[in-house]
Amino acid sequence: MELNELLEIGQKERSQAKPVQIRCCTAAGCLSSNSQAVKDNLDKAVKAAGLEDKVQVSGVGCMRLCCQGPLVQVDNQVQPEGTKLYEQVTPEEVPQIIAAVRGEPTNLREYDLNHPFFTYQKPIVLENSGKVDPERIQSYIAADGYQGLYQVLREMKPSQVIEAITKSGLRGRGGAGYPTGLKWATVAKSAGEKKFVICNADEGDPGAFMDRSVLESDPHRVLEGMAIAAYAIGATQGYIYVRAEYPIAIKRLQTAIQQAQRLGLLGSQVFESPFDFKVEIRIGAGAYVCGEETALMASIEGKRGVPHPRPPYPAESGLWGYPTLINNVETFANIAPIIRNGADWFASIGTEKSKGTKVFALAGKILNTGLIEVPMGTTLQQIVEEMGGGVPDGGIAKAIQTGGPSGGCIPASAFDTPVDYESLTALGSMMGSGGMIVMDESTNMVDVARFFMEFCMDESCGKCIPCRVGTVQLHQLLTKIREGKASMTDLQLLEELCDMVKNTSLCGLGQSAPNPVFSTLRYFREEYLALIR
Repeated sequence: MELNELLEIGQKERSQAKPVQIRCCTAAGCLSSNSQAVKDNLDKAVKAAGLEDKVQVSGVGCMRLCCQGPLVQVDNQVQPEGTKLYEQVTPEEVPQIIAAVRGEPTNLREYDLNHPFFTYQKPIVLENSGKVDPERIQSYIAADGYQGLYQVLREMKPSQVIEAITKSGLRGRGGAGYPTGLKWATVAKSAGEKKFVICNADEGDPGAFMDRSVLESDPHRVLEGMAIAAYAIGATQGYIYVRAEYPIAIKRLQTAIQQAQRLGLLGSQVFESPFDFKVEIRIGAGAYVCGEETALMASIEGKRGVPHPRPPYPAESGLWGYPTLINNVETFANIAPIIRNGADWFASIGTEKSKGTKVFALAGKILNTGLIEVPMGTTLQQIVEEMGGGVPDGGIAKAIQTGGPSGGCIPASAFDTPVDYESLTALGSMMGSGGMIVMDESTNMVDVARFFMEFCMDESCGKCIPCRVGTVQLHQLLTKIREGKASMTDLQLLEELCDMVKNTSLCGLGQSAPNPVFSTLRYFREEYLALIR
């Protein structure tokens, strides 16, 4: 395929767009609230009203305001009202949406698109979410899809691609924040008969659903990012490691891979160039530890998913002993827009050391739960109180937990902190993959620490003793404290054991398991002491 053929597909798709676009969210959150029945009824109602020439109904990905699903957005070029977002739409309310299209009054619940929940966002990763049909490659191409891949294959050397990613300042969005360009450069320099690209979509943090939403909403964006990475490092084979608990994401990825192969955008001689790149899906069995890169590679190889000591690092000796690049879903989703818009554009967003935007799954005791993408440097106060609308029923936010089981709990007194890698680490938490759970005054912080320790205890692979035994003993101590049966000696033992588990565990699961305990002791020590007294 040549560029003019790609552009023709996009132009044809845009020219066929009808004056009224009705987009119904068909991501997992809204589907669980019966949005498929809403979509089916919309199709029938448009046909029954004889509006097929005027109205187009599409199933799209996540529209972000998950707490108000099912969501239906109407973009009307005929009526002066323009764009409307209807919330909690039931199948029975579909006739009212058709009435709204005709300009008639309705009783539909409409959400204000000028609310800070939307206006504070800067979509880069999510720019197509809720707009393109994730099951039609033509819809993605019409939104400039695969132009970045064409650009690198025809206009850039692999070293220039790596230079652009390095200059952009993009850091890995999987949690550690390692510079993406540096990782790519390391794999590119590594000698090997073959190289691999892996997309880590084994999203296992409680309360996190960022990667799932991206895969369900815009799968081609991730595939394009992987292909650009493969060209840059010299790989010909890619794997996407996805949780089995994400059936919709898996289905849409399979469809996207097949569609891209048919158009010559994946497979042999991509864009009629010498570049070959094939992508396969590997489905994980739900082990949290397989999010750790060495355990993930062992699982892809058909072995038990347990971590291995490093070095050697995957960049030098990864999958089957060959140099391997591993990035997560959100990292790959940033690649195509950086190529299209330039490294300077991306580097102009965010803070000095944390460039670009970050996607968060906002959940917990907060009014507006859902998916947000904000520039790095946005404060926790803006996210919780303005975008999230604060705690329901006039409650007061007590803390926010970031980074999943690996992260920590940040008190409300520190909500003026900007969200970036260094600031969150200084508070005893971390960026993580992007989970954010808000807690109110009714939350007992010892319970929070015990919950995450129980999670780590259950998910430990058992390979190393500090994690296998230490997490069990930590959970027992936290339970003893919570039940009011502990002494100050137990509290001292808890802190010593946390330090041991952190510094002697084999992989990131055990090394970070004590973090919620450390942070709650740091900011909410009085709650521990009150239970001991």
